[in-house]
Amino acid sequence: MPEIKLHPSWKEALADEFTQPYWIKLTDVIRRQYLEVKMYPPPKQIFRALDLVPPEDVKVVILGQDPYINKNQANGLAFSVNKGEPLPPSLQNIYKEIQHDIGVNPPMNNGDLVRWSDQGVLLLNSVLTVRAGMSASSGGLGWEQFSNAVIKVLNKQHKYIVYMLWGKYAQTKGAHINVKQNLVLRSGHPSPLSADLFFNHNHFSKCNYYLIEHAKEAINWC
Repeated sequence: MPEIKLHPSWKEALADEFTQPYWIKLTDVIRRQYLEVKMYPPPKQIFRALDLVPPEDVKVVILGQDPYINKNQANGLAFSVNKGEPLPPSLQNIYKEIQHDIGVNPPMNNGDLVRWSDQGVLLLNSVLTVRAGMSASSGGLGWEQFSNAVIKVLNKQHKYIVYMLWGKYAQTKGAHINVKQNLVLRSGHPSPLSADLFFNHNHFSKCNYYLIEHAKEAINWC
């Protein structure tokens, strides 16, 4: 795999994963893919979500499926795109729901959600890489097992985290979450195909109420 940056806290917490047979096979395949074909996100951003939010700082987890498949979009954070890029339909709907839910207007010209990561929002894709133009092309290689391990670390070591599970795929990952010690919010995916099942669930205000209730600072969703 290309050289990546990963926060020391995650390296320590996930150390056992890096010796597993699936990981060795996964890294070999991904390394070759990045040499042979166009892949997203850029190599140094594969683990960006984890690098930006160490486990001890995670307050919210938003689960995506895999990175965007078009040029200049994927930046290592689920649902996020680089600043200046047009907002994908799913992110447009997320912004609409924020406006409806808490009455603020996220900047429509800025889809880079690093500003959420800086507040403790882990924007984690289940699969961390994708081949250009080919959705789900890195599925089944082992990334799913790795992202499960990330959730298990949080579930074992931390509590009072808000998990936003949008769509059936994200909700399957919820099997690893202790619902008694965390808040799990479920809805349809923000994709236009299922947006009617995503809107009006008020996840963003529910999240902030829960965080404040447990002596944590609310998230500024703008």
